Amino acid sequence: MIHIKDIAERPSKADVEAVSRFSPATIHEAQGRRGALSSRLKPVDYRMKLCGPAFTVKCAPRDNIMLQLAINYAKPGDIIVVSAGEYEEAGSFGDVLANACLAKGIGGLVTDTGVRDTLQLRELGFPVFSLSVCIKGTVKETIAAVNDTIIVGGETINPGDIIVGDADGLVVVRRQEAQEAARLSQAREDAEAGYIAAYKAGKSVIEVSNLAPVLQAKGLVVNI
Repeated sequence: MIHIKDIAERPSKADVEAVSRFSPATIHEAQGRRGALSSRLKPVDYRMKLCGPAFTVKCAPRDNIMLQLAINYAKPGDIIVVSAGEYEEAGSFGDVLANACLAKGIGGLVTDTGVRDTLQLRELGFPVFSLSVCIKGTVKETIAAVNDTIIVGGETINPGDIIVGDADGLVVVRRQEAQEAARLSQAREDAEAGYIAAYKAGKSVIEVSNLAPVLQAKGLVVNI
């Protein structure tokens, strides 16, 4: 068994850039309400954003040896995505490893376990999304796999899929669907800009959203 592999097929820089223009919420809606990771995964600072190819790693709960190896082998711009069994009671990543990531130009970390040193992480500005914040330390014992398909936040993540995150949450875009996701996201933003312009012009939400026939069919009664 090969424990450590590179991403077999990386998205182009152009595709990553195209997807990065949109929020995870917009992308999720635009691609048919697909790809949203669990809302339990949150950034340690609401200002943090990330977008890049998933560099996936499996870790045993309360064990970060494979995470350290992933940091060692990841390339600039990669988003390290950790599957560690949704174990909340461990601080598997902190300011020391964040500095290692920054020195390599890694684009961010997503993990379904805990992190610590959150004050320092905020000051460093390295984007970290985690299941929990926990001060409990980890061991370095169990060898697993880097860049296999994993499940994090209820979503299948393949190496090279694009991960996008902001204050609202995280979404995954399949590498081969990146251009279409960007196109659909732009169309959605254009439509929403039209809604806002209509509101500012004095139209009601019922008019803009064409709710009248829906409400009539459902028998809505208004007495205002």
